[in-house]
Amino acid sequence: MTLDQKLKHYRLSQSEYEKMKLALGHEPSQIEWALFSALWSEHCSYKSSKVHLRGLFTKHPRVVQGPGENAGVIDLGQGERVAFKMESHNHPSFIEPTQGAATGVGGILRDVFTMGARPIASMDYLCFGDPKDSETPRLLAGVVKGVGGYGNCVGVPTVNGQTTFHKTYNKNNLVNAFSLGLFRPGEEVFYGRASGVGNLIVYAGARTGRDGVHGAAMASESFGSNLEAKKPNVQIGDPFYEKLLIEACLEVMNENLIVGIQDMGAAGLTSSTFEMAARAGTGLRMDLSKVPLREPDISPEEILLSESQERMVMIVEPKNLNRVVDVFKRWDLDCAVIGEITSGDHVELVWKNQVIARVSHKPLVNQAPVYERPFDLPSQPKKTEITTPESNELGSVLLKVLKSPEMRSREWIFKQYDQRVGAKTMSACESDVALLRLPDSGRVLGMNTGCRVSVMQWHPYLGGADAVIFPVIQQATRGVKALALTDCLNFGNPEKPQVMGEFVSALKGLNEAATQLEVPIISGNVSLYNETQGKSIVGTPATGIVGLREPLLGPSHEFTESALEIFILKTKPEMYLMGEFNRIVHDREPQGDFTEIHFESVKSIQKFCLENFQHFECAKAIGRGGLAVTLARMCLSVGAEIVSLDGPRNPQVSLFAERFYSVVLGVKKAKAERLKQAIEKERHLELVPIGKTQEALELKILNLIKVNLNDVKTAYSENLGGLVENLA
Repeated sequence: MTLDQKLKHYRLSQSEYEKMKLALGHEPSQIEWALFSALWSEHCSYKSSKVHLRGLFTKHPRVVQGPGENAGVIDLGQGERVAFKMESHNHPSFIEPTQGAATGVGGILRDVFTMGARPIASMDYLCFGDPKDSETPRLLAGVVKGVGGYGNCVGVPTVNGQTTFHKTYNKNNLVNAFSLGLFRPGEEVFYGRASGVGNLIVYAGARTGRDGVHGAAMASESFGSNLEAKKPNVQIGDPFYEKLLIEACLEVMNENLIVGIQDMGAAGLTSSTFEMAARAGTGLRMDLSKVPLREPDISPEEILLSESQERMVMIVEPKNLNRVVDVFKRWDLDCAVIGEITSGDHVELVWKNQVIARVSHKPLVNQAPVYERPFDLPSQPKKTEITTPESNELGSVLLKVLKSPEMRSREWIFKQYDQRVGAKTMSACESDVALLRLPDSGRVLGMNTGCRVSVMQWHPYLGGADAVIFPVIQQATRGVKALALTDCLNFGNPEKPQVMGEFVSALKGLNEAATQLEVPIISGNVSLYNETQGKSIVGTPATGIVGLREPLLGPSHEFTESALEIFILKTKPEMYLMGEFNRIVHDREPQGDFTEIHFESVKSIQKFCLENFQHFECAKAIGRGGLAVTLARMCLSVGAEIVSLDGPRNPQVSLFAERFYSVVLGVKKAKAERLKQAIEKERHLELVPIGKTQEALELKILNLIKVNLNDVKTAYSENLGGLVENLA
């Protein structure tokens, strides 16, 4: 191959080639090309984002392990800890949606149990293009099948998530997978470090094949039109092997038989071993001919870069080797010594008794290129008077909004997921917040995801902040105090200053919200080059947030009985954005007066909900589609009559705008007085009575809307499966 052909094949730039030669002191061999290609890829090195990630809010007394390991860990007190992380599998899931999504789930599960925690729950954040786009039905069907198929078989419930449809994701869907694991009292945290000169490098799990070779580099570039050629870059997963691997790994951890452990994820054996050595400051000697293989003719380069699933690297003291091998053999998994830890900082690779490479891990891991790419920050949003075409048939408009793919129930999706395996789930995908009972303390763990594309379209800083604030408020309505978050930062081509500016702005908003609300960022992932044929997605900084509630009963997310007083608990000042309504009803861009975050108001509404949630019969944050949609979703079983609308606004704005930030409460009359007294102490909040629940099975809002609940349920429950019925 010519130099230009090599640069294209290994996805390196001319300047990176020159830096590679300087680090090596000679012209790189084929193996060295492969190593640098993988570890200097955007996916592994974060070379475009690292400079902006350094100032994130990551330290807090409850943080046991922050960014830099396989997953973050927080201390819940009473001896309980949890590990969790969120990661993208966007590119593979577009090329081959079922396997791409499945291996995304499998990979994030391994990141969690590698820390020593047993996985007890998963979530997903999915974004698809316009339902009318020719690719959307195929992608939706495949991704949902992959998420459900893998999670169901491995025995970890999928308890919550988010699914968005928007044209910005046409031919560039997002598949972000989240997993959480539990450390019960007395269980230790394990780390991905290759410590102890003379200790053994042990390969365990499934055998290595050719699937996923160059997957990390592929995930670090934009899509063109040659998708078929990229299919070999997509991994293939086996959830039954994953289940065996979970049990075997946790068994050797519980017996304290290993020194360190790392999942073979992106860039496979290369990234796992080099990163473990870099963290510990040691060297390695590995014999690639001892790696268990599915096919006998796999080359050393393919062995190094394969992303075959369900594989682990462990560091084991020689005295414990026999017991480790016995455990993995009993679980019917391959287990083989492939090398040992050495002094210094070099990794020596051997193939059939010949040294084929000897290279320091420092330039590959710690000295990978870091780019301060130029960026153009987006201009500040201007406060505007919201105008929207008048309509005399707001009841019909409400049903239209509820029936749209963007708004309708996701039941068709989550019914394909096992949400309750493991017997810890209290509330799952049917609610905004998943609730799980912790087995030792009896306390309640809350989990949900965040990021609203309409807010990101309005302004990236506000969208990044909202990706933290809104799910935190959703948790607070259920009595759950948010403790920590993981993020998955999905953006377009970082070489474009506008995209890089969007990234910088959104990250600033996300970090400021996390700091203000004391929700440290303990892990995360950056996914760039989400671009197809030159068109980038709208930046999407998805979050996964975990919180805790004492073992108390909390409110429902729906109206539970008639004669409840309905209030809006809102911040002062309250601002509005006509996002989803504009898009669904008028095919317009977002429009609003949402221009800044009043963090004191946000903290006040979170605190008020946490202190008073036991007085709520039901509570729901006003989200996408505004007050009317929120009320309709709360009225699926019990009717309501709204007799006043708060604020001197255009009724369509009052009813259908997203509000920043407000909550609908259903309260028994006897408890309403307590809330009214409590609100008097709050200078940033207002409690506005707007109506009552009723026995009549209808939702009536002044003289503007009167809809039968059967019509509401029919519209809202419109089967998303209709989008993919032609694929059956």
